Amino acid sequence: MASLVSSPFTLPNTKSITQRNYFLHSFLPKKLNQKQKSHKFKCNAIGNGLFTQTSPEVRRIVPESSNGLHTVKVVYVVLEAQYQSSLTAAVQSLNLNKEYASFQVVGYLVEELRDENTYKSFCKDLEDANIFIGSLIFVEELALKVKSAVEKERDRLDAVLVFPSMPEVMRLNKLGSFSMSQLGQSKSPFFQLFKKNKSSAGFADSMLKLVRTLPKVLKYLPSDKAQDARMYILSLQFWLGGSPDNLVNFLKMISGSYVPALKGTKIEYSDPVLYLDTGIWHPLAPCMYDDVKEYLNWYGTRRDANEKLKSSNAPVIGLVLQRSHIVTGDESHYVAVIMELEAKGAKVIPIFAGGLDFSGPVERYFIDPITKKPMVNSVISLTGFALVGGPARQDHPRAIEALVKLGVPYIVAVPLVFQTTEEWLNSTLGLHPIQVALQVALPELDGGMEPIIFAGRDPRTGKSHALHKRVEQLCTRAINWANLKRKTKAEKRVAITVFSFPPDKGNVGTAAYLNVFSSIYSVLKDLKEDGYNVEGLPETSEALIEEVIHDKEAQFSSPNLNIAYKMNVKEYQTLTTYAKALEENWGKPPGNLNSDGENLLVYGKQYGNVFIGVQPTFGYEGDPMRLLFSKSASPHHGFAAYYSYVEKIFKADAVLHFGTHGSLEFMPGKQVGMSDACFPDSLIGNIPNVYYYAANNPSEATIAKRRSYANTISYLTPPAENAGLYKGLKQLSELIASYQSLKDTGRGPQIVSSIISTAKQCNLDKDVDLPEEGAEISAKERDLVVGKVYSKIMEIESRLLPCGLHVIGEPPSAMEAVATLVNIAALDRPEEGIFALPSILAETMGREIEDVYRGSDKGVLKDVELLRQITDTSRGAVSAFVEKTTNEKGQVVNVSDKITSIFGFGINEPWINYLSNTKFYRADREKLRVLFQFLGECLKLIVADNELGALKQALEGKYVEPGPGGDPIRNPKVLPTGKNIHALDPQSIPTAAALQSAKVVVDRLLERQKIDNGGKYPETVALVLWGTDNIKTYGESLAQVMWMIGVRPITDTFGRVNRVEPVSLEELGRPRIDVVVNCSGVFRDLFINQMNLLDRAVKMVAELDEPEDQNYVRKHALEQAKTLGVEVREAASRIYSNASGSYSSNINLAVENSSWNDEKQLQDMYLSRKSFAFDCDAPGTGMTEKRQIFEMALSTADATFQNLDSSEISLTDVSHYFDSDPTNLVQNLRKDGKKPSAYIADTTTANAQVRTLSETVRLDARTKLLNPKWYEGMLSSGYEGVREIEKRLTNTVGWSATSGQVDNWVYEEANTTFIKDEEMLNRLMNTNPNSFRKLLQTFLEANGRGYWDTSEENLERLKELYSEVEDKIEGIDR
Repeated sequence: MASLVSSPFTLPNTKSITQRNYFLHSFLPKKLNQKQKSHKFKCNAIGNGLFTQTSPEVRRIVPESSNGLHTVKVVYVVLEAQYQSSLTAAVQSLNLNKEYASFQVVGYLVEELRDENTYKSFCKDLEDANIFIGSLIFVEELALKVKSAVEKERDRLDAVLVFPSMPEVMRLNKLGSFSMSQLGQSKSPFFQLFKKNKSSAGFADSMLKLVRTLPKVLKYLPSDKAQDARMYILSLQFWLGGSPDNLVNFLKMISGSYVPALKGTKIEYSDPVLYLDTGIWHPLAPCMYDDVKEYLNWYGTRRDANEKLKSSNAPVIGLVLQRSHIVTGDESHYVAVIMELEAKGAKVIPIFAGGLDFSGPVERYFIDPITKKPMVNSVISLTGFALVGGPARQDHPRAIEALVKLGVPYIVAVPLVFQTTEEWLNSTLGLHPIQVALQVALPELDGGMEPIIFAGRDPRTGKSHALHKRVEQLCTRAINWANLKRKTKAEKRVAITVFSFPPDKGNVGTAAYLNVFSSIYSVLKDLKEDGYNVEGLPETSEALIEEVIHDKEAQFSSPNLNIAYKMNVKEYQTLTTYAKALEENWGKPPGNLNSDGENLLVYGKQYGNVFIGVQPTFGYEGDPMRLLFSKSASPHHGFAAYYSYVEKIFKADAVLHFGTHGSLEFMPGKQVGMSDACFPDSLIGNIPNVYYYAANNPSEATIAKRRSYANTISYLTPPAENAGLYKGLKQLSELIASYQSLKDTGRGPQIVSSIISTAKQCNLDKDVDLPEEGAEISAKERDLVVGKVYSKIMEIESRLLPCGLHVIGEPPSAMEAVATLVNIAALDRPEEGIFALPSILAETMGREIEDVYRGSDKGVLKDVELLRQITDTSRGAVSAFVEKTTNEKGQVVNVSDKITSIFGFGINEPWINYLSNTKFYRADREKLRVLFQFLGECLKLIVADNELGALKQALEGKYVEPGPGGDPIRNPKVLPTGKNIHALDPQSIPTAAALQSAKVVVDRLLERQKIDNGGKYPETVALVLWGTDNIKTYGESLAQVMWMIGVRPITDTFGRVNRVEPVSLEELGRPRIDVVVNCSGVFRDLFINQMNLLDRAVKMVAELDEPEDQNYVRKHALEQAKTLGVEVREAASRIYSNASGSYSSNINLAVENSSWNDEKQLQDMYLSRKSFAFDCDAPGTGMTEKRQIFEMALSTADATFQNLDSSEISLTDVSHYFDSDPTNLVQNLRKDGKKPSAYIADTTTANAQVRTLSETVRLDARTKLLNPKWYEGMLSSGYEGVREIEKRLTNTVGWSATSGQVDNWVYEEANTTFIKDEEMLNRLMNTNPNSFRKLLQTFLEANGRGYWDTSEENLERLKELYSEVEDKIEGIDR
């Protein structure tokens, strides 16, 4: 097995796989037959297209001859295969003895039942079975399959035994008169156990206690019922103590007591051999220990251990094991980890538990009872499960409490459960989606990290075996985390990595919302005070930029960036074991990226024991041909050299990736569950990885955790402010105010005509239908015109924007938090009994806030005015509250004391004082008090600051507490920042609340499209699913897709969503809309189960027997099936994304680097990279290219659609949105060449809107790019601020390129703001000449590509400035 990872090996000859050499490293050059071009595996060549290819036949035992004995047939279904070898041994020994009966046994892994043929043979096996056994069946769709098969035979079967599983399956239990059909309803203590409110961990523990004591009690009760219940509990004891001996006695007991043919035979059996419920186990120890002192005494006397291992300063690693693997003898993978750690000089304390709650044993065996200090330096859980609750219900708060007490890094490694080693190695997806949900996503909620696959499974025996290379990496990483706890601060070496994206000298240190260099400076100052060696740190953050970039205008291709190290080719090849694998894409080293032709260059600067380095970029941004490849290229030699330098030459104890986000975690490889041929795994090597990630981006943070083993620490996005009004918009608002006071005098018409002309100057005529100037209009119409303009201005004014950039360790002041609190207060939170402030205020006027929103949207003047008053009053009341909690400097002082004193009085509550002077003075006091108590809690969280604290904890080898990522306005639990970010349980979405919100948006979208489309419903909508959006909104956009096609999600007992059912056409009240869903690569990685669900839903709808004019999914699928000559299910493929391990359509890279010729080329990129479909009928094959169906489906689209869900990110802030926009592409694919309508849903406020794309782009330009409040906020950050302005303009060009929905005036106004204003122009040029040059280039490009029509003199000026800034950059003085 040790040579497994380097040598080819053959698979056992199963029917489904042709015998041929399978390489583990499908990526590495082949040694054997050079003529074979690398054969990249396509899993769809294998078997049934499912993940689990094993056959139950390997678990079938048929006695050789019955010798006239009665045959007892046993059928079992289990989650994992560890019982296979133990049961097999038990049955073989019974059959050898040839007493009483002969036994025939067959076992199924629950995942195998997905395969139709396997399920049929399972049902057939049940027809003549005597005994059925099931255990740990927790996946709903499979549980229902088991239930329906066993139910048919239940009355005929002699015994049905189901051990902990979903209630639906537990109800099948039957042993004589004992049954569980009433499960969850009965009053008996046994049933009370299963009640929903029990956390599963508590449930498992009480179950174990019960199992220990009940048989003794029941023995003395005379009734049959009690004896049958006792038999059930004894069975459970035998099963949990799963050794071959226990299972022999279990089969003797059950068949002797319940198989009619054996009733008269006296079959002797022994009582169960009981093992400790929790304890410490070591393969060389004479026994299991339940006292850590006794275990350590034995450890100290070991003869086989060397002195190094016994010394008091050896690192100590705690291991968490599953008892069932130890008792069934399936523990070779555990032994391998223990041996590897000891060989590396680490002591080991391996603990186990029989139940599903490991929090007790963790506290009992890892924490010194006297000093309360941890006895271990880091912990690896080898169970793969959440710490409390395993596969059933988890109790994360309980787990976190135990891990905080322990306070060391917590790694959760994963053994393969549903796949054999070969299936995993050959899968592009990597780990099975159900296992990702149970064993990667859930442990992350406990703060677990580094999901390294350390054990595989043998397809014949079902036994686990260690994957030695992975075990070695896992153990080295665990020891490296432990060393962070053991080394002194002065000797620790830290490599800070910054990004430069797109690669350009003005872009070093890019990260979302973060002022990178000021933050690094603040971190280094803090570390220096703390005792780290940061020698030669300059006096200011500006000086730090200068030294790292050498001079700000350092171009990547010229050696002007500060070179920290030159690595010659020989050294590079020695240090980088996988260098050969990069040659297929990049040729021989050193190549021309990050190299001077002879050496590979590492850019950066060292200060004492801290290195600040610049991560190289993907390397293919500027090459239009490479951007067209459907799969992404490997990292280039310069990229690999950077990480080899950090690990092997600089010898970093930890690497700190600074800000959202770099390229490491997006390199090709499996989606989850890396092998050693996956590039993220090779690059990060053995270095502990700490990663600062924006709190509002949990999805990409999760990719960094899973693919680059990062301990992600959240940072705050900048405090939001309202966009406010400026220039003509401000003038308009003054005109409207005077109209309201003077409209009934003779001056009304005159003011309205000024309003109309000013609105036109502000280009509002694109958003509001304005009458001609000077046209006669009635008073009622005048009110409507003013109302519509007013409503538009209010929308602009109240739009939230993050102002400036965040600096790590500088929390917002209280007044900066006001806008955020106002928006937190604007949402109803029914589950917490909190009413939104606007609805409390509207109530006092006898209005529903929803009606006010609707009226304001329509431009009803009195509603617009009322909404403005509500908005202003909300801001005033919240400001009054915040002022009361701050000191003179505007800092929040001991919020809790201040708030307590405020809540003590009643009449003097600051918000009541404020409201008493407004028309809303009668607002409901109780509702206000509850709301402001909640806001007080939120304020404490907003101003708390643990970003530096958490980093220091990570660098000191301590546990960083986990917390959700997302939008702090929707979910204040995201705060305070400085937590280890996690996403959510992928099977928990969409929630019921998300479905409600989704219905509203879908109905508005369809209404809007009918208005714009002559009253017709759209037949197809092309839309995008994003990872982060679905985490923040708990699956709203996922639910939108479901509601369009007319299905609803169904939750199981544990609240997980794994099924959908169609909504009837009557209930839907409209046709089913066809969809083409483009999932981002991140969504694909995080929510593959949901992609499976959507694909099942679409195919189910396509097969419904309904009229085609009521079911567009069916209509199009039938047409496409006929044209292509395929099945309807195949033609109904609608769920697309990138190939596994690739991300984005690359249009963003092409636009940012101006590396594209025409729009057709961008559309080809989209089609070649985004046409990979997910197929629920063969989920194991991963993403399969189906370009023809993709194009045909897109060609029916009448509308394109995306969602905006939080105020921090809008259309022009990031390049992802236009990167996924197919508007122009659809126009080219449609037979009639008609441009589809393009819509954006905006759910960033309580008043959800559906706008056209062009309306949204205008709103974005007005509130950000052209808004002095926004650009001045950015420029206050200096160097980074100029880049932020340039980025918005580049993204605007991206929208012109993919959709053509950007108005000319947007470019014209931007030119006026940034170029025509001399003072502004000089500020930009002097602060970051490089980004300024890119800004000029973008203006000229917008004109050259026909997106901006402007005067000759404007163009001349731009060209002139361009050459001026070129000279400045090259240092030429003219």
